[in-house]
Amino acid sequence: MKIAFIVGKFPVLSETFVLNQIIGLISRGHKVDIYGYQPDETFKVHPDVEKYQLLAHIYYPPKIPDNYFLRFLKALQLVLTNLHKEPLVLLRSLNFFKYGRQAISLRLLYSVIRLLKAQPYDIIHCQFGTFAQEGMALRDIGAIQGKLITSFRGYDISQIVQQYGENVYDLLFAKGDFFLANCEYFKKRAIKLGCDEKKIVVHGSGIDSSRFPLKVRNPHPDGKIRITTTGRLIEKKGIEYSIRAVAKVSKIHQNIQYNIIGDGYLKENLQQLIRELNIADKVHLLGWKNQPEIIEILENSDIFMAPSITAKNGDQDAPVNTLKEAMLMTLPVIATRHGGIPELVQDGVSGLLVPERDADAIAEKLSYLIEHPEIWTYMGQAGRTYVESNYDINKLNDELVQIYRQVLMNDLYSPDLALVAST
Repeated sequence: MKIAFIVGKFPVLSETFVLNQIIGLISRGHKVDIYGYQPDETFKVHPDVEKYQLLAHIYYPPKIPDNYFLRFLKALQLVLTNLHKEPLVLLRSLNFFKYGRQAISLRLLYSVIRLLKAQPYDIIHCQFGTFAQEGMALRDIGAIQGKLITSFRGYDISQIVQQYGENVYDLLFAKGDFFLANCEYFKKRAIKLGCDEKKIVVHGSGIDSSRFPLKVRNPHPDGKIRITTTGRLIEKKGIEYSIRAVAKVSKIHQNIQYNIIGDGYLKENLQQLIRELNIADKVHLLGWKNQPEIIEILENSDIFMAPSITAKNGDQDAPVNTLKEAMLMTLPVIATRHGGIPELVQDGVSGLLVPERDADAIAEKLSYLIEHPEIWTYMGQAGRTYVESNYDINKLNDELVQIYRQVLMNDLYSPDLALVAST
C-alpha cells in the first residue's frame, strides 16, 4: 500500500507512537510519505529516524512568514511559480468562503505546495483530529487522494472540543472514512460528539517491548530511592503535584532523588517551585532525553510517577507511552484517575492510582511504596505482562494494516473489522 501520514511537527521525541507506526509500515513493505512541519529543535531525535532514513520520506511546506504582508507576497510568488502544475488545486486552496481560517491564513496554500507532485495514495492517515481537518481540506480540493483515516489521541478530542465547541468535528465525521481512538475513553467521547460508532475502533499506541529489558526490582545498596517522571513540562502532566508530594515525603524519607525527564513552557515555574520547597538537592529537571538515555535512567530507578491532570483548557491524556515504558521496565507506578490512564494501570495490581491534583494522595502512595519494597517486583511484573499483552507494537501494526485493508475494501464498517481491531 501507498500511505500518507499527515502529522504535526516531525520528528519529535514526545511522539514516538507516530514513529512506531511509520517504521512498522515500512518494515512490512509499504511505502510511507510523511507530511509534517519542521520541529523547533532537532538536536535530539530518535535513533530510528536515521536508521530508517525517515528524513528522506518527509515533505515540509515552505516556511510561512509570521508577518502577514510578507506571507502574502511569498504566497503570490508560490502561486505564480506553480500555477502551471495544478492551477485548479491552487485556486481552490484560496476559497476563503469554504475553508475559512485555513484559506485566509494562507496555510492551506502553503500546505498544497508540497503535494503538487504527489501520486494518489491508498490511505491518508491523519495523526490527531486537528491535522485531519487539514487532510480533509487537502483531499477536498484535489491536492491528495486516498481513504481518510483519523487517529484521536488526546488534546484533539479534549482541549480542541472545549476550545471550539462540540460541533468542531461534524464535517470530519461526515466526510472521514474511518476513525481510530487510542483508548476506550476517547472512543466514547468521539461517539458522543457525533462519530458513527460503526466507523471507529480503539487502536492503542504500541511499544516495542524488546527494547525495554526485564529487571527484578530491589532496593539499591546505597539505600537511595530513585523516582522518575517522563513527560513534557506542561499543565496536563501535573508535575507540580508530584514535586509537592516529593517535598512532603522527603521530610520523612530524606534519601530520595526525583528525576524529571522532559521540557516545556512550565520549566521556569517548576524550577521556582523546587527552590521554594527547598528540595533542589532532591529534584532534578533533566531536559529531553532520547530513548536509549531514558531506558538507562529507568533501569536505575525504583518508582515511576505520572501525575496527569485535566488542564484548564480541557486537555487530557490517553494511556501515555511513558507509563507503558516504565511498566515494561518492571517499575511500580503511581498514576492518576485521569482520561484513559485507568485502562492501562490496574489499581493495586500493576500500580497505584490517585485522584488528580492531590499531592497528599501521591505522597501517601509514594511513602507506601518506599516502605514496602517487597511489592515492587510483583507490581512491576504485572505491569510488564499487561503492556506486552495489550500494547505490543508488532501486534498493533499488524492490526493497523488489516484496518487499512478493510477500509479499502469497504466504504463503511463491517463486523469483520471489529474482530480484527479487538484481537
